[in-house]
Amino acid sequence: MNSIKYGMVTSAIAVAALMSGAVQAQAYPAKPVRFVVTYPAGGSSDVMARIIGKKLTELWGQNVLVESRPGAAGALGMEYAAKQAPDGYTFLLGNFGPVLANPLLNKVKYNVDKDFVPVGQITRAANILVTPNTLPVKSVKELVALAKKQPGVLTYATSGPGSMSHLAGEMFKRLAKVDIITVPFQGGVYSIAAVQGGHIMLMFSDAQPVMENLRAGKLKALAVTSAERTPFTPELPTLAEQGITGFAAANWWGIMFPAGVQKSIVDKVSTDLGRALGDAEVKKNLGLMAIEAVYSSPEQFGAFIKSERKLWGDLIREAKITGTQ
Repeated sequence: MNSIKYGMVTSAIAVAALMSGAVQAQAYPAKPVRFVVTYPAGGSSDVMARIIGKKLTELWGQNVLVESRPGAAGALGMEYAAKQAPDGYTFLLGNFGPVLANPLLNKVKYNVDKDFVPVGQITRAANILVTPNTLPVKSVKELVALAKKQPGVLTYATSGPGSMSHLAGEMFKRLAKVDIITVPFQGGVYSIAAVQGGHIMLMFSDAQPVMENLRAGKLKALAVTSAERTPFTPELPTLAEQGITGFAAANWWGIMFPAGVQKSIVDKVSTDLGRALGDAEVKKNLGLMAIEAVYSSPEQFGAFIKSERKLWGDLIREAKITGTQ
């Protein structure tokens, strides 16, 4: 008899907890929400957060306030977000660098798996393989042939250790079996200028910063780094199409909560992100930066992070890449 009563009480508690979570999710958000960005104001991450935050503000009737916490290649923002109360009123815009590359290359004071809960991937952006106009190649096949003819001569620019421009270059070296020299710069602006000036022979650049130079004929584009062609440069073939089998590399961004946020809130934000990302104006404004809106569930985003960690972790170990390049 006592066991029956105990079971009934336990069941009642479980039902009450579920109902409480559902009520909390329905009421959420009841006040402004902070959207932490790990890079400086004015950059692509900041602009992206404002575009999506504006739409969420419309959907929720509560302000989504973008808060920049830059420094240490995104590590400071990650550390800050991890320490916030798990009440659903602070979420993070994480991306490839601080979520994945930084912990693989450096000692950081956060653990992505333990300190955060994934909500969903929201965007992705392919890089573009660019060269100076003076480089005598018109395709990736010709570039590979030139690099093999002159091993250890061609240089490629990166915007810093662990950046997509760096790791995409390392993937290219390994898959194409070429010997090209890494030249790190402190930021994309300087690296792009070096390529445009003919001082560096190639770069896997973020798309948006080089689009104007490409349209003006100041740089030459050979390929996009994604697995498929992009809607922003449909004329550009992928590296895989040009013989670099298995090449696929793209920057990505996603939303994460500090660990401990109630699942009902995670699910609500995930659903509302899907609505925001499906909005035509949001897609248009992201597209102006050559960034594609995507959507994934919390479970899909968590699995994606794990698969990306294995892919790039294997490359980093095999190529013996360090955080200082």
